[in-house]
Amino acid sequence: MPTCDTLIRNVQILDGSGSEPLHGAVAISDGRIQAIGDLSGYSAAETLDGNAHVLAPGFIDVHTHDDLCVIRAPEMLPKLSQGVTTVIVGNCGISAAPVRLSRGFPDPMNLLGEEDAFHYPTFAEYASAVASAKPTVNVAALVGHTALRNNHLDRLDRAASASEIAAMQKELGEALDHGAIGLSTGLAYLSANSASVEEVQRLTEVLTGTGAVYTTHLRSETDHVLPAMDEAFQVGQKARVPVIVSHLKCAGVDNWGRSPEVLQSLELARANQAVGCDCYPYAASSSTLDLRQVDERVTITITWSKSHPDFTGQNLADIAATWGVSQLEAARRLEPAGAIYHSISEDDMRAILRNPATMIGSDGLPNDPLPHPRLWGTFPRVLGRYSRDLRLFSVAEAIRKMTSLPAETFRLQSRGRIQEGYLADLVLFDATRILDTATFTVPVSPSVGIEAVWVNGVLSYREGSYTGRRGGQFLSRERN
Repeated sequence: MPTCDTLIRNVQILDGSGSEPLHGAVAISDGRIQAIGDLSGYSAAETLDGNAHVLAPGFIDVHTHDDLCVIRAPEMLPKLSQGVTTVIVGNCGISAAPVRLSRGFPDPMNLLGEEDAFHYPTFAEYASAVASAKPTVNVAALVGHTALRNNHLDRLDRAASASEIAAMQKELGEALDHGAIGLSTGLAYLSANSASVEEVQRLTEVLTGTGAVYTTHLRSETDHVLPAMDEAFQVGQKARVPVIVSHLKCAGVDNWGRSPEVLQSLELARANQAVGCDCYPYAASSSTLDLRQVDERVTITITWSKSHPDFTGQNLADIAATWGVSQLEAARRLEPAGAIYHSISEDDMRAILRNPATMIGSDGLPNDPLPHPRLWGTFPRVLGRYSRDLRLFSVAEAIRKMTSLPAETFRLQSRGRIQEGYLADLVLFDATRILDTATFTVPVSPSVGIEAVWVNGVLSYREGSYTGRRGGQFLSRERN
């Protein structure tokens, strides 16, 4: 009689490919999937009846800012409770490593944590710290362009010189040698907006031939989104590196309805090069409070403020009325601060979410006292609201966007599918019940319908509770 460590019986298997489900069982041994199908002859040290629920590959959150959270709070409940088994950190040009803050602590690095939480001057030290913390989820890390700039430039409101670019190239190369999966930029932020196209191009060329990727928070997500997309695609094409556009959107009231032209730009680029994007399932963004984004037509909620912490959770319009000033002046007084901007059209968001090239990324901010609900709710929201209830796409397609597509895009070896020999990152959920419960007023709230989560074969979440077992790993880049 065949034996295994864990046998998950009586499940609807959605393997991550986009194919329809197969009823059967999955056997796990030594952290890998041993067998799939009719396993009635198997015995196991641990057997779980799936009650005909869906068993899928563990979800891969391609856009996170969990860099320090995976060390500080390794149980990672905001993600584990959603069925997430792997997080991609280091997005938007900000990363926990390599970071040396002797030149200052620029916005938006504060989204990751307090200044004294950055202890990783080299990428190797960060990778070692994650491995030692052994979080419940797997961690793959990008290197942030803004982090590199802050290490080597005396000020960030200018382009880098040739010698500074060379120093950044060297440090990026060292990070790649220690397993970094790519480079990220946050060109919309003032800390990187002055970077020239040549600066970005020369850094991206360090990735050529390494199997690494280039992800970018575009130079503009508003009026000039199309030129910003063109810039990103040209950089990637010249370097022969895959390009991933972070949290693709049409931001700002004046840009509502532009999703067809944005998606057309994406599709034209995909015809000639490796291009993808990610999206979160909400018509509101969240970041630091940016005076350039203050628009009195848009509801803006303050998520934190260093100078006026008592205003956390209040709308900027109400704060401005209390002080008897304009919203722009109120925002200036609140800085440094964080904010949620209700500045996206629901129709545009749905169109981008539905596109076959779109992966799912939460863009959650775990350091915010009042986080955007996407931190806790993104993946069940896609499965419950947008797939099951609104039928934007099938459950099988939703799973593909969360599993095999990101695994292939980021070259996460032997992950993203339920396939013999693959690592046993798995999530069991009730497709009839799964739904996000986090809201803008009560954002810290676990979703319902997630029955069990395994990471590298370790059962870490069961029936709404953390088991206390952690099986996550630091994932180094798969080399060519």
